[in-house]
Amino acid sequence: MHSSTKPINSLRIGLFGTGRVASQLGPALVAAGHRVAFVWGRTPAAATALAAQLPGTRVLPTLAAPLPPADVYLLAVPDAAVAPLLAGTIWPAGALVAHLAGALPLAVFEAQPAVRGGVFYPLQTFSAGRAIDWPAVPLCIEAADAAGEATLLALAGSLSRDVRRLSSAQRLKLHVAAVFANNFTNHLLGIANALLAEAELPAELLAPLVRETVAKALANPPFAVQTGPAVRHDAPTLAAHEAALAAHPAWQALYAQLTASIQAQL
Repeated sequence: MHSSTKPINSLRIGLFGTGRVASQLGPALVAAGHRVAFVWGRTPAAATALAAQLPGTRVLPTLAAPLPPADVYLLAVPDAAVAPLLAGTIWPAGALVAHLAGALPLAVFEAQPAVRGGVFYPLQTFSAGRAIDWPAVPLCIEAADAAGEATLLALAGSLSRDVRRLSSAQRLKLHVAAVFANNFTNHLLGIANALLAEAELPAELLAPLVRETVAKALANPPFAVQTGPAVRHDAPTLAAHEAALAAHPAWQALYAQLTASIQAQL
């Protein structure tokens, strides 16, 4: 569901994590008018560096004591760290706690009945040195209770113009799709660059092709605009390509598998 939720008054945010997502999200929350009450991270130096960018934010040195009060606690930590963090923290009764993971279900909160669980999933890739256009980032929300959902929807609406309610099952499928669209595509571009380097050719040769490929796929059903030797069943070209990949057996096998997958869609 697309939401046009309007921004809300300033909320106190407890931010767990100091990695790529937290480092981008913290400043965005402050820019949207919220206050990051504290930052916690496994590496004190990283927590200190992030807190220094957020006015009025302090570093939480330990999880051993009860947490400072916050309207929302956001867990911007790796998926595998969410459950241990939930279990190892003394949460205020009724605390609204949301993880930011794409593939982790809302059910991860069931082992902590004292908290109100939620999901605040930003559908974007985060890398150091890359600015994020937060108003364009889809924010996917799920919550265990109506009040928590309302708070998370409004918080998301203060950052983005694209806010959606998604179930855990929908979000998992979305995350798989995102891996194909982003991670696998990036890996294939890496292979392409490596092959160009072997031929002493510049990577920018592919830039116009990549831009047109992405633009065309966004404007049309991608399967409907597929081109190339696999679609044409051009056996001599396919054989020549596989022979050219003889020095890279894994890439050769991947080429054959992708060719078969394309042909299966025809």
